Amino acid sequence: MERKVVEKKVRVFIVLAVVVFAVLFFRLAELQIFRTEQFAVLARENRLRLMTIRAPRGEIYDRHGQKIVGNRPVYTLSIANLGKPVPPAVIKRLARLLGKDEAELREKMKAQVLPYEPVRIATDVPLSVVTFIEEHQEDFPGVLVDITPVRAYPYGTTLAHVIGYVQEIKPEQLERHKDEGYKLGDSFGQDGIEYLCERYLRGEDGARYLEVDATGRPVRDLGVKQPVSGANVILTIDLKLQRVAEEALKQAVEAARREGYPAPGGAAVVEDVRTGEILALASFPAYDPAVFTRDLKPQEVAQLFGAPDKPFLNRALRAYPPGSTFKMITGMAALESGKITPKFTIYDTGVYVLGRVFHDWLPGGHGRVDLVKAIQVSCDVYFWTIGNLTGINEIARIAREFGLGETTGLGLPGEVAGVVPTPEYKYRTVKAYLDAIFGPQLKAVEKKYASLISEAPDGESRARLERERDRKLAAIQAEYERYAWDLQWRAYDTLNTAIGQGYNLYTPLQLVNYAATIANNGVRYRPYLVKKVVGPGGELIAAFEPKVAGRVKVKPETLKVIQEGMALVTKPGGTAYGAFYDLPVNVAAKTGSAEVSGRKGTHALFIAYAPVEKPEVAVAVVVENAGHGGSVAAPVARDILAAYFGLPLRMGQEMQKTGTGD
Repeated sequence: MERKVVEKKVRVFIVLAVVVFAVLFFRLAELQIFRTEQFAVLARENRLRLMTIRAPRGEIYDRHGQKIVGNRPVYTLSIANLGKPVPPAVIKRLARLLGKDEAELREKMKAQVLPYEPVRIATDVPLSVVTFIEEHQEDFPGVLVDITPVRAYPYGTTLAHVIGYVQEIKPEQLERHKDEGYKLGDSFGQDGIEYLCERYLRGEDGARYLEVDATGRPVRDLGVKQPVSGANVILTIDLKLQRVAEEALKQAVEAARREGYPAPGGAAVVEDVRTGEILALASFPAYDPAVFTRDLKPQEVAQLFGAPDKPFLNRALRAYPPGSTFKMITGMAALESGKITPKFTIYDTGVYVLGRVFHDWLPGGHGRVDLVKAIQVSCDVYFWTIGNLTGINEIARIAREFGLGETTGLGLPGEVAGVVPTPEYKYRTVKAYLDAIFGPQLKAVEKKYASLISEAPDGESRARLERERDRKLAAIQAEYERYAWDLQWRAYDTLNTAIGQGYNLYTPLQLVNYAATIANNGVRYRPYLVKKVVGPGGELIAAFEPKVAGRVKVKPETLKVIQEGMALVTKPGGTAYGAFYDLPVNVAAKTGSAEVSGRKGTHALFIAYAPVEKPEVAVAVVVENAGHGGSVAAPVARDILAAYFGLPLRMGQEMQKTGTGD
């Protein structure tokens, strides 16, 4: 009996052994015969690394070949996935060595796209850190040191708003450009020319095949595909002129602050009137693009972009009320509509009465004034008079002829269109404002009483609640109607528009193009910043030529009157004579001082072109909340024009005390 039991157990054991060996045999056959190629590939991938060699971005030059943005090599650290999770101890050592949070490093490692592809975890790593890792490689398995080109800015903050900056491509950008070969970790232009010319500046990455050991350390170099640098971009910018513009702006802002004005910043734009080329585009304050060549902590980014003086705001593309720089539009509208002739005069006593009394900036007025003198002395009463005669529709038409109220097509991110005031625009704006205030109040009452009425115990209670609701709704509606009269265009809106106040909003870029169009006898060029793009081998990839955006529908004789008035602004008696009395170049100009609701100090504005006899260059300057255009903005333009014509600067002096009130 026992023998039979033993024999049975032996047979079961033999069967199990046969089954196990059969399974092992077939599994071995599968691995060795049927899946040989697959596992050979995996083995190669386990010992081979494809190391990306970052291509340098193309460099950026000014119109004279002066390098504005270049590249410099820096050390980077990457982690190669060895087929298993990176040991926590390695992450801890790296975090301590780099001064980073462990969670931040883990988050970066999640960005890996392909198996065994190294993930960059740090850029611009100090040599001391690199040396330590190389000397203790056994403590940092899979950590790779490489050299990568990053942006170099030899002039610091100069041209920051034009150039922009470069950062690692953001997820939403990657989604939009994934078909163009981008991957996580790649650099991408985030603003300015870096963004506008990304397709040219971006190079073609190279690669290096390495054989590594089990710890990820390189054993053998198996070949290199060299990277191809991006194309170089040559701008229309004159670097020397740009630096003068930025310094003059800075000094004007600082001088205004010493006078007690807030003066948070300003902008200046210079345009070649014959081509539309932008020779300088300055915004103050600025930022240093070099900060983005290193790894920034989230709190550092928040601090940079949240700075109270808004250094990332390109004020040259921001809209401001133009103040009296708009008065030539009103003058042309009055002449073109036939409401006045060039000889039309008024006697200015300093006041204008239309429902209420409006006071000129000069107490006592300017006496007998025609259009030419009105431009020279910036007579508010004259432009109120002809603005009321002409009407808003013709004023708005002429403004649009000069490209005001629309983007210029420059291409830089952030450019706004501005506003040409019209009755329709006012209605939309005021209605949106009133709806935002009273709409929620009406909805809150409706909601409250809908609940109360639904819970009322009887019909009498419901009726009482409905009457109470209707009284409250009627009271809110009455308050709405009390302000709704302002939905309609009023005579005072035309008066405000006529002198560049009210709803008028234009960018310094639009204002300089407007001045250039006057200088060009009505030919309006589209402003542009890029002259040409040249490949790494010197081959021409793209060239950009002047382009006429339009020709204003204004008679030549009308423009001649306006030009005559502007030419007198910098002469004795003109509002900018104090800034230009010693400049041996004839300059046509217009000053402006735009009031800002709720802020101390008017915006100081100035537009000009020169020489009067044969215009070459136009300038527009805005200094925020800083005083008057003639005493604050005009000196900035004076030094810019002096630099353009190779004349001595007046930089370093205080604001011109001889400037007038506009």
